[in-house]
Amino acid sequence: MPVRAETILFVGNSFTFGAGSAAWHYRPGSVEDLNGEGVGGVPAIFKRFTEQAGLDYTVALETGGGRSLGWHLNERRAVIDRAWDQVVLQEYSTLDAGKPGDATRTIADTKALATLFRARNPKVSIRLTATWSRPDLVYRPGSPWSGRPIGAMAVDLRRAYDRAAKAAGPAVKDVVPVGQAFTCAIRTGVADGDPYDGTAPGQVDLWTDDHYHASAAGYYLEALMLFASITGRDPRTLGAGEAAAADLGIAPALAVALQKVAQRATATDGACGR
Repeated sequence: MPVRAETILFVGNSFTFGAGSAAWHYRPGSVEDLNGEGVGGVPAIFKRFTEQAGLDYTVALETGGGRSLGWHLNERRAVIDRAWDQVVLQEYSTLDAGKPGDATRTIADTKALATLFRARNPKVSIRLTATWSRPDLVYRPGSPWSGRPIGAMAVDLRRAYDRAAKAAGPAVKDVVPVGQAFTCAIRTGVADGDPYDGTAPGQVDLWTDDHYHASAAGYYLEALMLFASITGRDPRTLGAGEAAAADLGIAPALAVALQKVAQRATATDGACGR
């Protein structure tokens, strides 16, 4: 009897569907977009990784630009309320759009979503994607992160996601430190930490032109982190010939460098050895 493919659902917003980059509509036929918008995004990059690793995942996504977890819970419940083996949840980039940095709603909505998914499958494995620092909120005035180090926002978001995971209980298996991986890439010289002053030679900009959403390289790093957490595989095993990187215009040397960053960030739980 053939082994059934593992089912996985990605719930999030533009940071999941890859806005502003080639990731947005990457291989949409390889995944199921539950909203029928032709999105591939980070889930499709993840799917490509699993194919190369010889793993069998049926990947679905439900995304909406600028949306919170509460919106998905209230407006897309009928779409996502199924039995899934794995679920990945990604909150709005500042947690609460009206109160940046406030985790109250994130904690409550994560708990409610975990309850929803556990009712369908008591063994469901849920992960939270802790997102990256936004340079537009760090290098410009008016936000709680203005004037602080570039990695501070990612750390604050991670702490909030940790609180949400704890409140949601054992169904949440991991908080994936994607934002801290961005910081790790900066600390190790792979990425430039300030896109407003240009990109240093030999480094990559992990953000797109709005200094808010990720570039193709940034979404690639996000997918690597999720691949490591979900599959338990070392992302470095994908190697220089990894197919999604080639499809997205990421040079082999940069793909390898980002794979190394993902491995380091995963091994240190986002601390990057510090």
